[in-house]
Amino acid sequence: MSHASAFTPSGIRRHKGTMIACVAAVLVLVGIALDTKVVKHGSAEDVQEQGFSPEKYGAETFPKIQHSVEQRAVNAKMLLSALKADSQQATEKYGVGTPMAVFPVTFSGVVGEGKKGIYSVQVNDMPASFQLRLQTGPVVTGTDLRDATGEIQFGDFKNQIEYQNAGSALNQAMKQAVLDKVDGETLSGKTVKVTGVFRLLNPDSWLVTPVRMEIQ
Repeated sequence: MSHASAFTPSGIRRHKGTMIACVAAVLVLVGIALDTKVVKHGSAEDVQEQGFSPEKYGAETFPKIQHSVEQRAVNAKMLLSALKADSQQATEKYGVGTPMAVFPVTFSGVVGEGKKGIYSVQVNDMPASFQLRLQTGPVVTGTDLRDATGEIQFGDFKNQIEYQNAGSALNQAMKQAVLDKVDGETLSGKTVKVTGVFRLLNPDSWLVTPVRMEIQ
């Protein structure tokens, strides 16, 4: 009777239900397997899984920004003349981003007095009304390095915090690569050759963040 009961209507329904449950379980396992991504330890995907690392990002990205700025840098005197002649045209030709574009620039000059790591630099043949300042740390402000190429976008990051941290990380990486060997206490009076970037807030006053700096 026990064997026969399996072929009763109720037994058939129980058997069918068990088969459907087994098939559903198999489909779930297959779905999980297909949705599972194998990530190699140490790969870019692994870093993303672990979360955004500002230190790693800055160390890997700053050299690319440095190279880009050096390739595009415009002589300071020529850039100022272009901005005075036609600001919009100069921005389209040399600047990156809107409405306050970031410009790559290069110059040589004599370092003047400094305050909190920001020094005036006297560049030959520039108007008396023009002011060029250079920030040397220990605190480097702004996101000019992050925005200098136009290739780093907000959409590249998970949120505003990561985007802001990327800018700070690039400033820190620049300090380690460029400014750590600069003695601010003895900088005044020396001639420097600088390649860097600035955001155009005032055409007659530039605050330059360096990507390369040589004391001559």
